[in-house]
Amino acid sequence: MKALLFVLKYHNNQYMLYNKNVLNVLLLISSLFGYLEWGQTNSEFIFQAEADIIIKIFTETSSIVHPLILIPLAGQILLIISLFQKEPSKLLTIIAISSIGILLLFMLLVGILAANFKIIISTLPFLILSFFTIRQHYRK
Repeated sequence: MKALLFVLKYHNNQYMLYNKNVLNVLLLISSLFGYLEWGQTNSEFIFQAEADIIIKIFTETSSIVHPLILIPLAGQILLIISLFQKEPSKLLTIIAISSIGILLLFMLLVGILAANFKIIISTLPFLILSFFTIRQHYRK
């Protein structure tokens, strides 16, 4: 609850929620908490899968070369790059959201088709924040 109050805190004549850097940080964090579940006993959060991917980059490079792995990872790297800009680039942010959104929308579809509420709920924070971020970038 305190974190939400921090995000909504009034600062320099605007709410912090609408600060583009804060939105990009929240997008990055929410993208890491997508939940994957397959088979009877296998499940993983995206941050756990990414740790495995980073380890495999140096040992089994051919096993990580897949569009559903590389495109969202590139999107997260773009979000990290945008955090170092004074005002995050609209184009960079939109490309990053689109790249990560490919995976999370696919996960949402799988969650809906399998009626798996854990997967559905894990994708919603990123998708909702994406809406607010895009809205903020196109606000006049």
